[in-house]
Amino acid sequence: MKKMVGAIMGLIALILSGCGMFMSEDDALKKTKEVSETAFSEEDVKSNTDALGFTLYLPDSMEISDESKSNLIIAEGDQTFILFYNSMEERTSKLNYESASKVEDNILLEAFEDDDRFGYVRILPINEQDKYELQVGVGGVKITTYTEKSDLPDDAEKMMKIANSIAYTE
Repeated sequence: MKKMVGAIMGLIALILSGCGMFMSEDDALKKTKEVSETAFSEEDVKSNTDALGFTLYLPDSMEISDESKSNLIIAEGDQTFILFYNSMEERTSKLNYESASKVEDNILLEAFEDDDRFGYVRILPINEQDKYELQVGVGGVKITTYTEKSDLPDDAEKMMKIANSIAYTE
C-alpha cells in the first residue's frame, strides 16, 4: 500500500512539474530568454488583425478590447496586455530598451538584434509570490503584461510574435 501511494505521489509530481508548476525562477527566466530569442528570429509572422494605422498578428485566443492613437489593450481571458507603439521609431530603435534598462529591479533584460530589427525581453518581480511584469519590445513597439512564473515563456513567445508582426499602413 505504501508503495502504491508513493507511486501515485511521484506520478502527480511528475505531471505537475511537466505543467511548469515546479519550475524554478532560474529555469523560467532561461526558458523565457530562449523562446523570446527564437520568436524574435521568426521574420515572417503574418498579420491577421487590423488596428488604427497598422496590422498585426494576434493569436486566436486574444482580442483587442480597446484602441487609442498609440496603444492597444489586448485581452486573453482575464489577462490584459498593453501594446504601446510609436510609428516614428524605426524597427532598429533602442529607445524602449534603453528606458527598460534604467529600471534597477530587472531580473532579466536581454536584447536581440539583426540587420533590420532590435528587440528585447524584460522581467520584473512583483510583490506577489510568483508574479512578474513581462515586457517585450521590437523597435518602437513594446508589450507589457503581468503574469505568473509558469506562464512567462508562453506569454513572452506570444508577445514577441505580436511585436514582430507590426506592419504600419499609414
